Amino acid sequence: MQKIQIEDQFAEDWIRLFAHLANLFFEQCEIVVDEDKDAIKVDMTLVRTSSQMLIGKAVLTKDGLKYSKEFSEAEEIGDAKVKNRQLKRIYSHIFLEVLEQATGMHQSWGILTGIRPMKLYHKYRRDGDTSEQAIQRIMNNYRVSREKSELLAKIADIQLRSVPDLYDLQNEVSIYIGIPFCPTKCAYCTFPAFAINRKNGRVETFLDGLHEEIREMGAWLTEHQMKITTIYFGGGTPTSITAEEMDALYKTMYSSFPGMENVREITVEAGRPDTITPEKIDVLKKHNIDRISVNPQSYTDETLKAIGRHHSVQETVDKFWLSRNMGMKNINMDLIIGLPNEGMEEFQHSLAETEKMQPESLTIHTLSFKRASQMSQNRDKYKVADRETVEQMMKLGEEWNKSNGYEPYYLYRQKNILGNLENVGYAKPGEESIYNIVIMEEVQTIIGVGCGASSKFIDPTTGKITQFYNPKDPAAYILSYEESIEKKLAHLNAIFPQAVTN
Repeated sequence: MQKIQIEDQFAEDWIRLFAHLANLFFEQCEIVVDEDKDAIKVDMTLVRTSSQMLIGKAVLTKDGLKYSKEFSEAEEIGDAKVKNRQLKRIYSHIFLEVLEQATGMHQSWGILTGIRPMKLYHKYRRDGDTSEQAIQRIMNNYRVSREKSELLAKIADIQLRSVPDLYDLQNEVSIYIGIPFCPTKCAYCTFPAFAINRKNGRVETFLDGLHEEIREMGAWLTEHQMKITTIYFGGGTPTSITAEEMDALYKTMYSSFPGMENVREITVEAGRPDTITPEKIDVLKKHNIDRISVNPQSYTDETLKAIGRHHSVQETVDKFWLSRNMGMKNINMDLIIGLPNEGMEEFQHSLAETEKMQPESLTIHTLSFKRASQMSQNRDKYKVADRETVEQMMKLGEEWNKSNGYEPYYLYRQKNILGNLENVGYAKPGEESIYNIVIMEEVQTIIGVGCGASSKFIDPTTGKITQFYNPKDPAAYILSYEESIEKKLAHLNAIFPQAVTN
């Protein structure tokens, strides 16, 4: 455990900020304020000049050596929130740079530790910046590398090509429907995912509640003439339930939600190949759903076994071709960089196998040690690639996608992600997932129904975001779904008052 000692002048939220930055350099790091002879010491000061400039200075002391950095900005005019945001940015700059000097590590995402860097670029463009001006602001304000800043610009162009009205969707909604069951739970997973077990009737009881929630949400949307942009079935694995249960659920969706003929996209994440059957594909086709995920994560059987995915590589290949040959026209696949015991050779193999199938889209994730996952709780058990290797793997993924005709169309990041990298969704031109774009860029309200579903209510006037979470556990969901419905309707009425009076 590496300790970093700072002065006793910062509030708790500032200490968390410094801890997030320090964890980019050290696997485990603690920020302390008390004297500690074993800690790296970082002294930070801020002065205001007569010319309204703010100058921050940091001095880091490690093993008897000192590293220093200054960073200055013109003082911004605004309320306390604006001023606090600027101060955090200045302190983050100097804290990050002295750590870079001391460790020899460079952070290409600069001081950004949030998950949605794309939102910054979109904001600057909407404020009137040219592409180059937006890139420069991201580089200067957040110390993001030019390579990553230009990647954001490229993705934004592709998003606006795919969804030309991206900035005007605030008066529509999308729907997320969560099915919390999987054949088994993967070691890296923190999503609501419970091993499907029909002995106690909780699957059937959960589905009864889900049908009711869909009907109630649909009644509100119908009454208030709200348009639905996209619908996404996630989880868990939505294809864990039976073909008959899927059919009944889709019937309820079509009979409850208004304007289904105008919904731009319906996706079912059939992520686990071991849940895909001809009968289930027939149900999908019956309801005009041809956008699914068939997720290998890796094409190495030993890796699949290590992370708890109880299917083989061959089953992934077989189920992909079953889906394709039965009429699934838009298939996404996921690969994860940095899975246990995998390096360049294994990732090259995964890409080579993917090349044989040419799915419409490929999402390349970087392994993240999520706090509640089995992998994080037993980290010593899993040997993962070092920073340099995962960077090489990410670069290889970029080159492979480019050479195979894929373009990056959405990007997000996570805490504790290997190499401080990113997750990138690639797609063949015209095959981008609209849902992935709108949820990542937070341009409209997402209504979450089902177990563990997160609703994100975005005020169309102010842009204020309010989140509401359904219970993750099926038993808790079954007991409280009626209360969840009432709370979500209250949120909807609050942000769409014009709809209430129509």
